[in-house]
Amino acid sequence: MTTAAPTATQSLSTLLRQPVTDVDGHRMGTLADLIVRLRHGDYPLLTGLVVAVGNTRVFVAATNLAALESTRVQLAVSTGDVGEFRRRDGEVLLSEDVLGHRLIDVSRAAFVKAYDVHLTPVLDGWAATGLDVHRRRWLSLGSRHAAHPQRDWKDFEPLIGHAGSAQIRAVTGRIPALKPAQIADIIEEATGNEQNELLAEVHKDPELEADVFEELDEDSQSELFRDRTDAEVAEVLGRMQADDAADALMDLPQERRSPVLDLLPEPHRAVVHRLLGYHGLTAGGLMGTDFLALPSTATIADALTAVRGASLLQPQALSVIYTLAPDGKLEGTLSLVHAVQADPATTLGEVADHDLVCASPGDDVIDVTTRMADFNLLAMPVIAEDRRIIGSITVDDALEAAIPDDWSRRESNHHETGREG
Repeated sequence: MTTAAPTATQSLSTLLRQPVTDVDGHRMGTLADLIVRLRHGDYPLLTGLVVAVGNTRVFVAATNLAALESTRVQLAVSTGDVGEFRRRDGEVLLSEDVLGHRLIDVSRAAFVKAYDVHLTPVLDGWAATGLDVHRRRWLSLGSRHAAHPQRDWKDFEPLIGHAGSAQIRAVTGRIPALKPAQIADIIEEATGNEQNELLAEVHKDPELEADVFEELDEDSQSELFRDRTDAEVAEVLGRMQADDAADALMDLPQERRSPVLDLLPEPHRAVVHRLLGYHGLTAGGLMGTDFLALPSTATIADALTAVRGASLLQPQALSVIYTLAPDGKLEGTLSLVHAVQADPATTLGEVADHDLVCASPGDDVIDVTTRMADFNLLAMPVIAEDRRIIGSITVDDALEAAIPDDWSRRESNHHETGREG
């Protein structure tokens, strides 16, 4: 891995338009851009220079660079040894593709803009090692902007939009390392080209793609599904939680709902079809079908074994264990924490809370969320008329229903602008 020497760093904004002289000291033109190749796990390596010679742009290999300084760019070749610049696949131009463009600050999962790129001499030449993502503040006419500490290039994910370098940029793996909700937030803020690049990256992991679509707001989700075929939409919905899939299906144009539903795999299709019968603003429309219910005669040890084996259920759905009477009706609830703290040989019926707080499928969503808040519930069971459990509303579902859609984006533009300054 390349080790940078920060004391010799050069600024791209300072280097651009500097005179470029050949080996004989003759002025060839001015520096128009620097070419790098992205490397997995390492800094982008400088591979060439783009020099403006009149109305022509010529290419100079980085191996022919004798000096790269803030006041001059010296080559080790003559003018006659260079050729016209033609961009090749995999090449990234620091000025054209990065400077002034948006990147993802991976640590904050937020968009920033690159105002400068810093280059450092390394063992194998020069590498782009740092970025300045702070907006320039001019102090007076002709003065330089206030200095900001550069940040490591590896803290960011460039969204360049250049097809030729997309495959190389995709191997960094930093986007899939973010949480699905963070990726969804980024996609919602992205432009069309940026969205395409992000979606292509998450599409490589079908499970991650489904998780991201679950986190998207309705408008973004509908817009992205609009450009996909019925089969492609069904592929994503087939991996989403049934309640989220049902909501997404209802947001599709009416003429697309049945074809997409028919393409869902069983038994997922049957569960989604049943959920479609509930109004979205009721407990039935809010509930998920993931829950863990065991006979009250089962032991704590049995319950913990069942939790460990429930790898396909959402973690939130495992925060409460439901206990069932011999006839299958809901009898009690037991939090996972209490189960872990209890004697493994104890039966669930002995330690479960039998003072049930439940919802019926038709209960209003506001009443449900208020009830959950009043009783400090992590999950609330939804039961049918015969007291059999048919679903569970988890606290994250309740929060999503209770908080306004635009809450997470309140004054976001104002705050982001303040951070950049």
